[in-house]
Amino acid sequence: MMTLEEIATYIVADGKGILAADESNPTCGKRFDSIGVESTEENRRDYREMLFRSKGMEGNIGGVILFDETIRQSATDGTPLREIISQQGALPGIKVDKGLQPIENCPGETVTVGLDGLDERLKEYAEMGAKFTKWRAVINIGDGIPSDECINANMDALAQYAKCAQENGMVPIVEPEVLMDGEHSIDACYDATERSLKSLFEHLEKYQVNIKGTILKPNMVTSGSNHVNQASINEVATRTIDCLVKNVPAELPGVAFLSGGQSDVLATAHLDAMNKIGGFIWKLSFSYGRALQAAALKAWGGKAENIFISQDELSHRAEMNKLASLGQWDEKLEDR
Repeated sequence: MMTLEEIATYIVADGKGILAADESNPTCGKRFDSIGVESTEENRRDYREMLFRSKGMEGNIGGVILFDETIRQSATDGTPLREIISQQGALPGIKVDKGLQPIENCPGETVTVGLDGLDERLKEYAEMGAKFTKWRAVINIGDGIPSDECINANMDALAQYAKCAQENGMVPIVEPEVLMDGEHSIDACYDATERSLKSLFEHLEKYQVNIKGTILKPNMVTSGSNHVNQASINEVATRTIDCLVKNVPAELPGVAFLSGGQSDVLATAHLDAMNKIGGFIWKLSFSYGRALQAAALKAWGGKAENIFISQDELSHRAEMNKLASLGQWDEKLEDR
């Protein structure tokens, strides 16, 4: 039996990161629409089986976040998908929140729900072999927001979830995502990220969550996606590190960034720049969804004859991000 600390350390060891494959069925439907493939249970299963069997999973991916449907599915040959993940040397994990709900008297702001019945759900997932879990909070930047009420409500829920996950023997990934959407400056993103992280770790302490058995999945500190001046790679790297060093406890084993709508190569470049700068204690790694899968999805196009090309795309991105987690990536490596 691995301890919480061992699980958390394993997931981000030696440059490894996380493949986020926990898209809900509606989100998966949108991705499939972009390649003209119908989002059926079978097609979703085939696509994820293809990803999990990719050569580049082994040695580059330490954990895979699954959606409820996927953790219950088996491959075409009858092997449970979670076992294929384990065979690749990665640990299976599960998204456990139930999505967003508007906050009363806080226009434009949401709180993540899912604490009701969480303990029972976690017990079932643990029996299925899940080693870690994930819960996402969403923070919007806009006119007068995020409010303290929104930040505190979300971080309180994140901390309660984290405690419950640990009590069931699973590592919690806590994801306080400050969205890139908007015209805000990098300063506004820094401020919202700092407030969110401060509140998160205060709440984790309040509920006596074991930080050594926790992984943080934050956004990078970037300009809003529609801001006129986009911050450089170096500025994103330095501002993100500064924000983390000031607000994240040293005993946390790993920070696995979300890509949040960045292009796949830019997400890799930002991560690499941070690891080249250094000056922090925790492992700085990745927990990417689109930034690992986009090229693979496009190459696949729903056709069995494209499986190997698609797997090659995923393997390439996994290898690039592992190098970035070690500060050894170079843009020239993207020329193929």
